[in-house]
Parts: sequence; structure tokens; C-alpha cells
Amino acid sequence: MSELKEITNCEGIPLPIFTTAAVFSNKKIEEAKPNGTVWRLKLSVVSEKVEAPLPGQFYLLRSVKSGFLLGRPISVYHSEKKACFLRIEFLILKKGGGTKELSRLKQDDEVQLIGPLGNCFQKPGEGKKVAIIGGGIGVAPVAGFASTLPEKSYDFFAAFKSGSYGLDHIKPKELVITTDDGSVGLKGMITAAIDGERIKQYDVVYACGPLPMLAYIQKICVEAGVQSWLSMENRMACGLGACLGCTIRTTEGNKRCCKDGPVFDGKILDFTPPKIRPIANASPETQKEAKIDTTVVIKGVQFKNPVIAASGTFGYGSEYASIFDVNALGGICSKGLTLETKGGNEGVRLVETPSGLINSIGLENPGIQHFVDYELKKMLSLSPITIANLSGSSLEGYVAGAKLLEQTDVPFIELNISCPNVKAGGMAFGMDCTAAGTVTKAVRDVTKKPLMVKLSPNAPDLIGIAMAVREAGADALSLVNTFQATSIDIETGRPIFNNIRAGFSGPAIKPIALRMCYDVVQAMNKLPESERIPVVGLGGISCWQDAIEFIMAGCAAIEVGTATFSNPYAMTHIIEGIESFMRRKGFKSLAEFRGLAQ
Repeated sequence: MSELKEITNCEGIPLPIFTTAAVFSNKKIEEAKPNGTVWRLKLSVVSEKVEAPLPGQFYLLRSVKSGFLLGRPISVYHSEKKACFLRIEFLILKKGGGTKELSRLKQDDEVQLIGPLGNCFQKPGEGKKVAIIGGGIGVAPVAGFASTLPEKSYDFFAAFKSGSYGLDHIKPKELVITTDDGSVGLKGMITAAIDGERIKQYDVVYACGPLPMLAYIQKICVEAGVQSWLSMENRMACGLGACLGCTIRTTEGNKRCCKDGPVFDGKILDFTPPKIRPIANASPETQKEAKIDTTVVIKGVQFKNPVIAASGTFGYGSEYASIFDVNALGGICSKGLTLETKGGNEGVRLVETPSGLINSIGLENPGIQHFVDYELKKMLSLSPITIANLSGSSLEGYVAGAKLLEQTDVPFIELNISCPNVKAGGMAFGMDCTAAGTVTKAVRDVTKKPLMVKLSPNAPDLIGIAMAVREAGADALSLVNTFQATSIDIETGRPIFNNIRAGFSGPAIKPIALRMCYDVVQAMNKLPESERIPVVGLGGISCWQDAIEFIMAGCAAIEVGTATFSNPYAMTHIIEGIESFMRRKGFKSLAEFRGLAQ
């Protein structure tokens, strides 16, 4: 453990520290339903100088072995300060990736923490009638506060969806529990336990929970003239008040949840609901009976689902056949093919980054004729739609390659004018509107097969190039290909790749790729419907949520590449996730939510 030195402000109050704690225990709370959703995490910090957190404060927690950039803000449930160590207890609701990671921590695992953070609950004056209200995981901070108050000096109300938890250390005068399903206490939400009339019994109310609950508590307290103190939450980065990423709206302007809060005077909070509401879930009956259609039709070719293996990452399909059922995919793009056999780049070809992969393969491939004679037959024997990725270094090479493919049974061609890791050709055609249109038209003139043109994110005018290839005869677009990147060996002081620049892919590029797809779809939508062509999105897609985002941005289908390297099941998981999402939301076809974000 790192040695801590207490730092205080001018009033002698300890300021947040950054240190490493050890997991003392991490256990599933059996009373919480569904089973395994809430965990009790206990951390130990060894130091005689660190102070215990105050009721209502929180810490930013991040596993030392984390794959996430940011710590997660978690309220303190309970703490014990001994002579030489501080033990802090948290309740973790397993919700997103970060909290899921925290729930999997084992004894002695190390956790980075920043804290204690924020302000705290102020104790009520003597003789005050107190109500403490917690909803779901919001029970943790208010229960921690309640445990510091005199026994039976307050009433405690706890609302859960199902089951109950977090009530170990409280000793209220009256405890009222509500559950949505009636599994514990009163059946119903918090409104079943406390209303405008009952709130008048109290002088002060302390609460934490989901926003709709807090908005309700604020409303009845204001109407009754009762003081309320509400603990808020928001997404955070620094936790120290520096980045302003966690501001919340109040009648006094924006307030920092991490520094001005998380505990606020209830009457100043602005709970105006967002203009855009979440998509409602379908009823359980509808979900059970739902018949969904995930097919996609592009230029008369039907893909059974929108998930396509991206070129250069999946070979010719059969390579992964022993790992999972590749026939589950909607389509498979071949390795980039050139007219002649190509040996690829010399030297280092791969560099891993914390959030992606830089590759300098250089389009190594056996040539189109070899593909036609050997690999194509295997690809066509698989049920996914075979897509031949046609690359080249000259206009003549593209045309000759297209002529060869035209004579085969390959059902679809992806024209690659965007490869960033070859010295000549490839991306050169995709960087200029005139060049992109020229090569597309030349290929279009020699093949009647559906033609999808793969665009470069490095182009200075992506929309202009998209429109140029559309006018030249493209039937669809796929974007984005990899971003230009480089890497330097600090021991030699020289670039690692022989070509200096190479192609960057992986999760890091996903938000940028999504924006580019959104922009191109938006531009397409300004055209008459008969003149539009579909967009197939790719770039950093690694899970079904990513895929849904691209479809909601307007993409007809998606391609998955780098994600397969880290998780060979990524594409099948994406397919399953899309289907599950559609059932949950009541969507019968992809068209019902495609372009929803436009």
C-alpha cells in the first residue's frame, strides 16, 4: 500500500486523496433480486493518517487491472476507521461494464480510489422529525447516513423493484419497504408508502434514488413546506470539480455533482424531464410472441442478418469455422484482392495500442485468379453472402480484376479505394472526388454485380467522395476503413513501420466512424429517395450496442473486424444482442429503428 499523507484545506477538512486499496471481500447480496445484481464490496486502506469519509460522500473506484478509462463514482455505504487502517464498504449495482468489473473483484485485488469526494449530509437539529428515503441502490448513502444518527430518531423508507438490501446498519423508529412486485413489504413504488399528507409529519427529508423518485420527493416536500436534502448522481471524469463533466441543472445555474454535491438542497434542483424519452420496452407477452426479421436487402441481395465480417480480418471465412459457426453471419468480405499476387509489407506489421490495433499488412494476397480457382468455391459453400473485396494500385488493375470477378458466381463486390497501408494506389483513389468517381465508373462499366465502395475516413471531403462514387454507379457504400496512424520505437528513435504510416482500427475509432456514417446518411437523406444508396457502417464495432448505434444512425448493415481478434464470438454475440434488443423493444424489423437518430 502506498503511504498516505493527509492534506487539508484552510478549515482543516481532509481533501481527496488518490491511493490503492485492497479488496477485503466482495460478496453477492442474496436478498437483492434478480440474483447477482447487487454486490457488497469491502476495501481496506492501510494508513494511520487517512480519515474516514463523511456520510453521503463517495469515491471514484477503478480496478488496477481495469480495461476502462474512468473510475466509477460509488457512494459509501459504511466505513470503519481503526488505528492503522480504514475499511470502506460499498454496494455495487451491476449495471454497466464498469460496475460489472467491480462486482468481479476478488479478495486482495487492488483498486485505485480517489476520495472521499463531495459534500455530505448535515445532521438534523435536535428534536427534528426526520424521514430518510432510499430507492434501489440509492439506499446505500442514506442508509450510511442513518447509521450515524441516534437509534429510533428517524423513519426509514426503502423502495426496490424486487427483494431488499442495504438495511443492515439502520435502527429506525419505523421501517417501511416497498417493492414493485410485492416480494417484500408493500406492493408498489415509493408512492405506496409516502405521499403529500404523510410528508407533512416531518421537518426534514433526506433521500437518494432514481431521478423520478427524487423528483416526486422534491415535489411533495416543496408543496408541504418541508426541507429536503437530495443526493444526486451523474457521469464523472475527475471527481474533483476540475473538468465540469458532471454538472446538473439547478435554479441557481449549473452545479458540479462531484464538488457542489452530491447532496443538494432539494428545492433548487431542476427535474425538468428530457424532451427525448427512452424507447419503451414491449410487454412481456409481446416479447415472448415476437417474430423478428433481421434480413437486409442491398441491391437485390438478401443478407439474413446485418452482421458482415470485414475484409482483412476474417480470411475467406473457413479459417474461423473451427471456432464458431460462421454460417450464422449475414455476410463475409474476403481478404483484399489485387489482380496480381501481392507479398505485402516488409518489417513489423502489427502494433497494439491500449484501445486498438495498428496494422501494416500491405494487402498481401494470392491474386484474384488464385482466389477464383481456390478460395471462392469454399466461400460460396458457406451460407453467408460472399463479398469479394477488390483492391488495386492502378486503374487498369481494378478494371482487370473486376472483369475476372464478373465471370464468377461471386454475388457482391466491395471496391476498396481506401486502404491506408500500401505505398501506391488504394487510398490514393479514395482521397479525391474525381479519382474516386473515375475508378468506380471504370469498374461499374465492366461488371453488373452489386458494387459497394469502401471509403476512407482520411479523405478531406468524405461526403463529396460518397456522392461522387454514387453518381459513378456505386450501389452501396461501406465506411469507414482504417485511420492513418504511426508508431515510434523509443529505443531506436525510429518509426516502427517501414511505410511509417499504417491503418488504425479498434474501439478507439468507433465514435468517429459513427459520426462519419451519420453524416453520410444524413447527406443521402437530402436526395430524392430513388437516388439514395445504402451505407454499411464499420469502424470499432465490438458489441451489439455499437451495432444498434450504427443502425440507428441510418446504416443498412454493419461490418465487424478487429473485435474478432479479441473475441472470436464477437459477431455471433452481436447478432444475438440485436435480436434480443428487437424483442425487448417490440421491433419486428430493422427498418423500424434504422435511422431513428437522424
